[in-house]
Amino acid sequence: MQNNLSIIERRTTADDVFDHLYEEIVSLKLLPRAKLSEAEVGRRFGVSRQPVREAFTRLENLDLLLVRPQKATEVRPFSIERIANARFIRLAVELEVIRHASAVWDVRCAAALQRVLDRQQAALDAGKLDEFHALDYDFHKLICEFGGYPLAAETIKLTKQKIDRLCMLSLRNQSEGDSVFADHCELADALSRNCEEDAVNVTRRHLSRLDDTISEIHRSHSAYFEA
Repeated sequence: MQNNLSIIERRTTADDVFDHLYEEIVSLKLLPRAKLSEAEVGRRFGVSRQPVREAFTRLENLDLLLVRPQKATEVRPFSIERIANARFIRLAVELEVIRHASAVWDVRCAAALQRVLDRQQAALDAGKLDEFHALDYDFHKLICEFGGYPLAAETIKLTKQKIDRLCMLSLRNQSEGDSVFADHCELADALSRNCEEDAVNVTRRHLSRLDDTISEIHRSHSAYFEA
């Protein structure tokens, strides 16, 4: 029993370290190429190296950390190749979800999605961009669930996590947040009309909004990217 409790406790500690570091990396409090060490992070959170090591591994799997034996761990720079691959996978999955959702959307689905939109509008009005960004996942997850493919939301989440830092950079521009929200409203409207063509077109436009941001960041902050 004691061993089982220890495992649960260790996992909880690793989750806590992961969550804090993930937020700091995605919000760019920790910039690309910033150095991290297990010992330093362990002292900061008052934990042993084991949960820190587990958190590092999870962050490495999301392409957010570069863990190198005998060398300092660092926040991974952006990779144009990995970004393109993640976005390709997300677009393919999301378009199929949208097609299925368009065929089954009803008043109940529309009402639930509107509640998420109302919360996004409130976050945008209050300038709470972190909250607005978090609700973006809720919006797309709900469409997956009502479209009959709830597990697709996990794939979308994984691909989003690989580019969340770029999303946050784009949302520092208030007009970009307004554009993202406008896309969500248009998509909700297309679904409520069961119009697959409009829903697909809005989704394609929505997921292409990062194109200009990526190009601009690559030009102005080349050090953030892998050579």
